[in-house]
Amino acid sequence: MALHVSLVSADAEVWTGEATLVIAKTVEGEIGFMAGHEPVLAILAEGQVRITQTDGTKVLANAQDGFLSMEGDNLTIVAGNAALVA
Repeated sequence: MALHVSLVSADAEVWTGEATLVIAKTVEGEIGFMAGHEPVLAILAEGQVRITQTDGTKVLANAQDGFLSMEGDNLTIVAGNAALVA
């Protein structure tokens, strides 16, 4: 089972796709998400969002100033500033 992830900044969609694991930094520390995770609403802290896609490849993004929301198997990360790491 996959997790549907949407990472957006204030002005653009940064990354959307299916993942098996997402790790993000909140003001309370790092948190990991997999399909079936309980609902969460948290304040995003400045740091990296690490996404493991269903094929095993990794996507890294820097994000800050926003929030994340987990509902069902949908994880939405809304950041004031976010960009993929090349």
